[in-house]
Amino acid sequence: MKKKETINVRGTEITIISTKSENYISLTDMLKAKDGDFFISDWLRNRNTIEFLGIWEQVNNTNFNYGEFATIRSHAGLNSYKISVKEWVEKTNAIGLKATAGRYGGTYAHKDIAFEFGMWISPAFKVYLIKEFDRLKQEETKQKSLEWNLQRTLSKINYHIHTDAIKDHIIPNVVTKEQIQFVYANEADLLNVALFSMTAKDWREANEDKTGNIRDYATLEQLVVLSNMESINALLIEQGLSQSERLIQLNKVAITQMKSLVENRNLRNKMI
Repeated sequence: MKKKETINVRGTEITIISTKSENYISLTDMLKAKDGDFFISDWLRNRNTIEFLGIWEQVNNTNFNYGEFATIRSHAGLNSYKISVKEWVEKTNAIGLKATAGRYGGTYAHKDIAFEFGMWISPAFKVYLIKEFDRLKQEETKQKSLEWNLQRTLSKINYHIHTDAIKDHIIPNVVTKEQIQFVYANEADLLNVALFSMTAKDWREANEDKTGNIRDYATLEQLVVLSNMESINALLIEQGLSQSERLIQLNKVAITQMKSLVENRNLRNKMI
């Protein structure tokens, strides 16, 4: 799935189309910041531009058509020579430039190439373009970090709810501190076995080189399911189910929910 974002570079709104791994910046929008008439085809006919694009494609594109590139390079810079983005892509199988129609129509370039194009607008524009792009990506990284921490926090909050239910419905009166901790550990491991197929001790013995615990290395999907399982386990405890009965139910929940989350993630990946 493609995501549309915009940045403001010295008063010019510039569109960025992002996928899971790549970012393409609108050269069409960038042209609005150029004083006087200037066209993408003017930039593309320049020999230095063709050399740069050719090197970028060789590094990043295993399907690049070197034969067609050599022909284009031999004509680049001649007064009579002209090539469009569409022709460049069709002849060389290039992936660094895209001419698109429809909702986000225009000419887009991979960020590496867009930064180079920014120099043709002005040196100052290139500097501010890179600065604004970096700012946008830093904000996205912070947002992802917040979402990750939110899931971990939610998991911890629900764990306290879960242990309160154990205290109210399982632990007899007048028990020692050691006995309370032992019951808690068993309940935590009940969830670990249902979701991770191992106890905390099993994980530590299999991962002696790692610090922390099994939940510190959980995926975002696992943390979401774990949070849900903790709440469900608290309800099952209130209903008086034994640990073995709850393990079966929780394992079914873990399998169903993980399947759903993974399938949805795979679907998103296919759409990108």
